[in-house]
Amino acid sequence: MNGAHAGHVTSASHADASHAKAFQHEMNLSMDRMMQAMHSPGYVGKADLDFLAMMIPHHAGAVDMARLVLQHGRDPVTRQLAEEIIAGQTVEIESMQRRLQTLQQRTGKSDEAEFPSLGGTRGP
Repeated sequence: MNGAHAGHVTSASHADASHAKAFQHEMNLSMDRMMQAMHSPGYVGKADLDFLAMMIPHHAGAVDMARLVLQHGRDPVTRQLAEEIIAGQTVEIESMQRRLQTLQQRTGKSDEAEFPSLGGTRGP
């Protein structure tokens, strides 16, 4: 290997390592934001509300991470999965936000009559 070519490989390797570090740093920041957002509302003592309040930022974190792989990743199959995650999770986030808002408006009202038990809808 001549010196110029060896220098090029080293430069490319350095750029790849720098790119990998940037991705790792951004991914860690995204995970930290997601965990903070998941735990910041605290528990209100109603499983449905607590579940939705934590799942919304959890899904938003998945969207953020998928966007990072679209920025940094190169594998076409992984990029396609990331695009599908963004599309699917965005729809689910909107649905969960609407349901959370509805349940928060009903706080204090009896909700037992509105939702049948799973046994009543799923068989014996």
